[in-house]
Amino acid sequence: MGAHLNAEDTALGSRVTRKVSYRIFPIVGLLYVFNYMDRSNISYAQLGIEHELGITTATFGAVAAIFFLAYVLLEIPSNMMLKKVGARLWLARIAISWGLVTAVTGFVHTVTHLYVARIALGIAEAGLFPGLLLYLTFWYRGRERGRAIALLALAQPVAMILGSMTGGWILDHVDWLGMSGWRWVFILQGAPAVLIGLVTLIWLPDRPSDARFLTSDESRWLQKEIDKEYTAGSARKETVRDQLRAMKSGRVLYLAFANFFAACGLYGFSFFLPKIVQQLDPSYSATNIGLLGTIPYLVGAVAMLLVARNSDRTGERRFHIIGLMLLGAVGLAGTIAFRHEPVPAMVCLSLVAVGVLGYMAPYWALAARILPREQTAVGLAGINSIAALGGFFSPYIIGKNATADDVTVGLYFPIACLVVCAVMLAFLKVPRERQPDDALGPRTTAGV
Repeated sequence: MGAHLNAEDTALGSRVTRKVSYRIFPIVGLLYVFNYMDRSNISYAQLGIEHELGITTATFGAVAAIFFLAYVLLEIPSNMMLKKVGARLWLARIAISWGLVTAVTGFVHTVTHLYVARIALGIAEAGLFPGLLLYLTFWYRGRERGRAIALLALAQPVAMILGSMTGGWILDHVDWLGMSGWRWVFILQGAPAVLIGLVTLIWLPDRPSDARFLTSDESRWLQKEIDKEYTAGSARKETVRDQLRAMKSGRVLYLAFANFFAACGLYGFSFFLPKIVQQLDPSYSATNIGLLGTIPYLVGAVAMLLVARNSDRTGERRFHIIGLMLLGAVGLAGTIAFRHEPVPAMVCLSLVAVGVLGYMAPYWALAARILPREQTAVGLAGINSIAALGGFFSPYIIGKNATADDVTVGLYFPIACLVVCAVMLAFLKVPRERQPDDALGPRTTAGV
């Protein structure tokens, strides 16, 4: 009889998870794809901005970095608002506002205007990624969340692939209404976010109880299964103090700062990839730079899925992250060594992409295990906020150290950061997960 009930439960779980994935993930994935693309499309727009507005590499680094100041400050308040007003309304607000700001950036005429636009974009985008992570905890059980993270994280290389392909092409071929191509990069890549925000407002349910695509029995079962993964003590009403307590945890802060150093490598790589590719051969057109720029992200996307699958299968997270950080550092060092040789340099850039993209799924699966339910919103946002500081420091420092002829001289900073992250993770003691098929193990209280 027990075996029969278990078989029924397994079949029900598979059916519900499949329905949730088909209905929710297209919207969630598109939100993050265009979010990351609109955050980083300045890396391709820079190829036109630097001539029209006369900005230097150092100024570009500062412009790219300033986005993260307001972004960092508003991550935690944003996730708390999401829990208060509901995911559908808040995620739609974020998408519509950042899409409008991105499009308006296409009309700036001075460097000061560009700074203001980037600050406004940081305010608009703040909270989306931790908000999406939090949203997934409402819909996926622990055994499925690791794969859910991998699919969400996959949106990042997809965004960079789309951004590279379209950004370079727009620069070379779109000059409608007498406006430069770099302006249309912002306008054309910002507009879809507004549309996706409207779709989110109409179609995205807040929780299983609101899901019309589930039967009443399915929604009750899913909510019950998710609630079982949390401790009984977290059933009481959550207070702001409960939520903020997450940022007093030594392990949370330790993981957050490890992620800060990893983010220095990621953002240093992503914001300056077009300039690095351009440096390989000054005769490359913007379209060629965009197409070549997709290669590392394609390799990184495949690696991300393979790493997430192996990490879920083995239940091991820490050594996966350490290996990937060191691989990224080796790739950056190789990029410096082969900065004038296109083929080996592209191989090295692909190694960097494997490292800085592949680490995300095992990292968030690892981080999620130490957060109790009442601290999920603040914990995830707080970790992401500290990591986002890497998006400020890395572009700024790389830009300051780069020369007019060689941007790779600034890459020593992200190399050091990736090594520091690996060392920090080497000293972190985390119990191995017992069930290989359970993405986050029995204590998936945060539910990333």
